[in-house]
Amino acid sequence: MKLQLRISGFHYEILKKHLLNVESIEAVAVALCGRFNSHEEEILLVHDMTLIPHDEYYSTGPDILHWQTDRIHHYFERIGKSDLALLKIHSHPGGFDKFSETDDESDKEFFDSAFGWALNDSPHASAVMLPDGKIFGRFYFHNLEHSPIDKILIAGDTIQHFSRLRDLIKADFAMRTIQAFGEKTFECLNKLSVGVVGCSGTGSPVIEQLVRLGVKRLILIDPDIVETKNLNRIINSTVDDVESKKPKVLAIADAVKRIGLGTKVDSRQVNIYDDVDALKALIQCEVVFGCMDSVDGRHLLNQLCSFYLIPYFDLGVKLEADGLGGIKQICGSVHYLQPCMSSLLTRGVYTIEDLRASSQYRKNPEEFENLKKNSYIKNVNVNSPAVISVNMQVASHAINEFLNRIHPYRSDHPSSYAASTIDISECYIVNSNESDFEIDTYLRKKSGRGDMSPFIEMSELNS
Repeated sequence: MKLQLRISGFHYEILKKHLLNVESIEAVAVALCGRFNSHEEEILLVHDMTLIPHDEYYSTGPDILHWQTDRIHHYFERIGKSDLALLKIHSHPGGFDKFSETDDESDKEFFDSAFGWALNDSPHASAVMLPDGKIFGRFYFHNLEHSPIDKILIAGDTIQHFSRLRDLIKADFAMRTIQAFGEKTFECLNKLSVGVVGCSGTGSPVIEQLVRLGVKRLILIDPDIVETKNLNRIINSTVDDVESKKPKVLAIADAVKRIGLGTKVDSRQVNIYDDVDALKALIQCEVVFGCMDSVDGRHLLNQLCSFYLIPYFDLGVKLEADGLGGIKQICGSVHYLQPCMSSLLTRGVYTIEDLRASSQYRKNPEEFENLKKNSYIKNVNVNSPAVISVNMQVASHAINEFLNRIHPYRSDHPSSYAASTIDISECYIVNSNESDFEIDTYLRKKSGRGDMSPFIEMSELNS
């Protein structure tokens, strides 16, 4: 089983400031973590954090640092009543990149106490931050045995991975990617699992680029089959796919297989509101792309990625008619959403009323049309036109922003590109900084909460 730890960029920056202090002395913090567990992977998700002040440390011998646990007593009470976990993380100011014997002794004492409080025998974790910000760690099990963490994901302004696995595949096709963005970037891509929800307009060119960049694994989700109207925008789709009523995800999976660059594909012909297993597959991805028109689908992905600390790229395309049979305006948008910060809702991408209307359309299309006719619902676009050149431009912008997040190459800080509006009619791009948007206080409180009932606090997903 693979072991993973995830931390939001918000909490990671707080940790760095506390653990890598100007005095260069060892420091400690404790985090309360949500969980995700599958047959393949165990993930701990930093949900809340308490910093242990320096004046509460005391020494009982050479290189032995102790601290009072009164400050985290409420965490012990929480793990005694719920399936939450504890993460103890401290610094090694000297750069020692292993757990010391003193660490071993301290961890056993701490986690022996933690398991005494805990509701069950699920694992907890210990980690160390080095002076360059890199983190390594280990999971502790109820018998106080431990195993190293395979991957640590930081979901912030940049997407960082600290992995103990180095199995980079040298591939001739990747040389240009390596030349442009560096071997470290390709190594990251070659280990990533990426989810793409919506495999038609913008989703198809997003998938095409991810495959040719060398992404290791794709989770593709779309409920629809290939239709004639899709042939103008789904890359590699054919008339044969239409005639055989092939699901979009399978048509694309077949194309990926023919490309032959080694990307593994998990295809799911489902609506994400109807299949919690598909959502759980997305949770195991380190990045998610949302390529959907529906407001309620985008809202669901934003909430899922907050609860499970997943970087989320949301793509949208809008074509506004001029009323004379032509197009007045063509524009697209790319939003990068990170846990603990703003959301599509607080950015004004949609309103609560839009969300309610979109949900009504999904659940009861006939009633939706009746409400719309009687002006209870307005301005809900349920089937916008799509043009491949527009979709590909927006998709490419999203992929370049994705690359900028794993290997910043622009002169401005990545936070300057939290959202981009691409006006193709007028030929300009407007970028917005993360600080331009209101923090979603509800989702900040839920970030890293992980498994719970109802699932991500959306009761309709459990029905």
